[in-house]
Amino acid sequence: MIGLPDGVRVYLAAGRTDLRRGIDGLAAQIQTVLREDPFSGHLFIFRGRAAHTIKVLMYDGTGLCLYQKRLEQGRFRWPSMAGGTVRLSAAQMAALLEGLEWSKLQPHAVPRPQVAC
Repeated sequence: MIGLPDGVRVYLAAGRTDLRRGIDGLAAQIQTVLREDPFSGHLFIFRGRAAHTIKVLMYDGTGLCLYQKRLEQGRFRWPSMAGGTVRLSAAQMAALLEGLEWSKLQPHAVPRPQVAC
């Protein structure tokens, strides 16, 4: 699993994105369509039309980084809504990057221990 620094959020851009876009085009989409700041340090994940390729954009403090992954078999699971974002946990992101069904991973509540007075 890829470890994320504390406070870093992972946003999945719902729907399809034209993956011919590079860093500048995806950063503009983050600002105008997703209404987020591409320089926030958060991760933004985009999926192409064919569903076997994703791009991840992140600002690391010195510049924007672009990561691309293509599955040789299978497709990335993606929400069906046409626009907007879905926020993922680090575990869900790791499952997504492996091509697994990330949406079935739900955090479970851990009960707090009772403190005796």
